Amino acid sequence: MPMKKILVIEDHQEVRENIAEIIELAGYEVLTAENGKIGAEKALSEKPDLIICDIMMPVLDGYGVLHLLNKHEETAGTPFIFLTAKSERNDFRKGMEMGADDYITKPFDGIELLNAVESRIKKLEYLRKSFESDSKGVNEFIEGANQLGNVALTSEEREVCSYPKKHLLYSEGQRPKYVYYVVGGKVKTYLINEDGKEFITHVYGSGDFFGYLAILEEINYKDNSQVLDDAELMLIPRKDFLNLISYDMRISGQFIKMIVHNTVADEENLLSLAYNSLRKKVSFGLLKLMEKYKTGQETGTELDISRDNLASTIGVATESLIRTLGDFKTEKLIDIQNGKVIIMNEKGLRNLRY
Repeated sequence: MPMKKILVIEDHQEVRENIAEIIELAGYEVLTAENGKIGAEKALSEKPDLIICDIMMPVLDGYGVLHLLNKHEETAGTPFIFLTAKSERNDFRKGMEMGADDYITKPFDGIELLNAVESRIKKLEYLRKSFESDSKGVNEFIEGANQLGNVALTSEEREVCSYPKKHLLYSEGQRPKYVYYVVGGKVKTYLINEDGKEFITHVYGSGDFFGYLAILEEINYKDNSQVLDDAELMLIPRKDFLNLISYDMRISGQFIKMIVHNTVADEENLLSLAYNSLRKKVSFGLLKLMEKYKTGQETGTELDISRDNLASTIGVATESLIRTLGDFKTEKLIDIQNGKVIIMNEKGLRNLRY
């Protein structure tokens, strides 16, 4: 296995050399840059597996480096750890809102640095890994997301149930509770017209997922599902599925690849639907909180609540919330000042088209 390549961008020579020495001793290949401009150029040419970057630097600061690299497809999504000598929460928030994976506050010890590096490298290896399309591979993927992505799951093991032929799994109008994965056998989904005639919409076999669209669209089932041949199905609870699909864009992207069997068009549609559902959920949560914080003015209501508490209140992962708030700020629906979320366009939040 090739040695993992790490780029250290730090303007203080002693700090830069110290970091490089610690990481090299741990068995990584290290590249260094003395300012943000050189660092961004090296990142684009060398394609490192991980970037450790100081925030306050001459020529181009750490925020500028991250912003620049996210504009290039070949470096967008590269694991990124910020270094900062400041302890103000605003620095951390801004970095995470821009898409950083982690931050380390200077001064730090070698163990803290290596723990952060190893954690991100493990996650990177997990995201690059190919998982088998059988039940073992699905379980392995979900467990990895739980351990490395900190995705909260309701159970350690997905239940696999056996169902006889003609067993009705769900009916039109029911609220979805699970996403189903076919371990063995066959399952059909179907509609019934006004004359009582059945129209089969899909037949699912081993390796297929179904039942997830209703969960993402936040609607009741619009069809029926019945076992065609004796089947074994893995049941993924609704909450687990939503956490896997919205907690981390890279994890959700990997999961969606498994769901749609790497069909690009379906992958893009499903990722869009998952992301759009998240946007609506966050906008709804912000509007509900706004009613409690409102002081009478039409715009500018401030929500003074931590990101963790806000995420918990809305029912989404903190990283997903931060990413969505960043998009809302760009769209001028909200502003973010001193850690407070300020509602700037209530009508826009209420009328999100997606």
